[in-house]
Amino acid sequence: MNLRIKDVAEAAGVSVTTVSRVLSNNGPVRDTVRQRVLSAIEQLGYRPNAAARRLRSGDTATIGLIVSDVRNPFFTEVSRAVEDAAYQQGLRVILCNTDENPEKEAMYLRLMEEERVTGVIYSPTHDAAQRFKAQHYDFPVVMIDRPGPAGSADAVVLDNRDASARLVEHLVEQGYRRIAGLFGNASTTGRERHEGLMDALRRHGLPAQAEFVDPNPDSAFVHVGVWLAGERETRPDAIVASNGLLLLGAYRAMHAWRARSATSTDDVALAGFDNDAWTDLVSPGVTVIAQPVYEIGKNAMQLLTQRLADPSMSTRTLVLPGELVIRGSTERRVLPVGD
Repeated sequence: MNLRIKDVAEAAGVSVTTVSRVLSNNGPVRDTVRQRVLSAIEQLGYRPNAAARRLRSGDTATIGLIVSDVRNPFFTEVSRAVEDAAYQQGLRVILCNTDENPEKEAMYLRLMEEERVTGVIYSPTHDAAQRFKAQHYDFPVVMIDRPGPAGSADAVVLDNRDASARLVEHLVEQGYRRIAGLFGNASTTGRERHEGLMDALRRHGLPAQAEFVDPNPDSAFVHVGVWLAGERETRPDAIVASNGLLLLGAYRAMHAWRARSATSTDDVALAGFDNDAWTDLVSPGVTVIAQPVYEIGKNAMQLLTQRLADPSMSTRTLVLPGELVIRGSTERRVLPVGD
């Protein structure tokens, strides 16, 4: 329930001005009246809207930034963009890292309430995104990378389905036909990228092989190693990883397999998401979807600022395109005789 100061005033049988004086401890209020107001606040569970109060006073405010994995370069760059924009506006930033852990996520959301933050920029876990309701919080929320239910909160996201489908289209054009995908199991992002891959494969009448895994390099290393150990006729000839950490683990698995196996994996392509620095430094370079990461953070901060200025405005979702960066890891496949 989204309580207002007017609700406290009605419950205590006093004016809104009196409640405001009690909350700010500014102005004369009789002790009996003060106690009545405090009792009403406790019974209703009312929390003052610190965001509006700080905005009116012009004091330096604080925003929360809750990310899924600060080790992921995607979130590192997003955090930098948010911090840069917040600093320009005189805002402080509390950075929290959930590790895709729902318990840590809930703890940090409670921390945001306790700190009376002005607003929160937030990349939720899949389950939290699905059940998100803005009225549960006293601060405005802007979601990044993973949106909540339609109309529930402002959001800045990548066009995940389109980006994933474009990777498949590129691989098909290069001659690859057994395309497998690794997708993070804790976010809506992984599911949307999975849907894009599956849609594109169906359009071409190609078989699908996909796994949802923990979104870290170790998980990818294990799963790709299993794929590569299969018979040549059945193993994937191309692998798509749905985030930079999975892509790194997949690359390591392919590198390790080449080093210890007499069977070459040169005919196995690799592509994925996130234009991390290493993807252009290894040989061959890795084909990726480059996300407009800094723009995601910058736009999220702009949406939050606009929401603070006008809380009644309709919610908005900004969907940004990714850029396909083609490198040597997906060179045209030379089919052996008989294939």
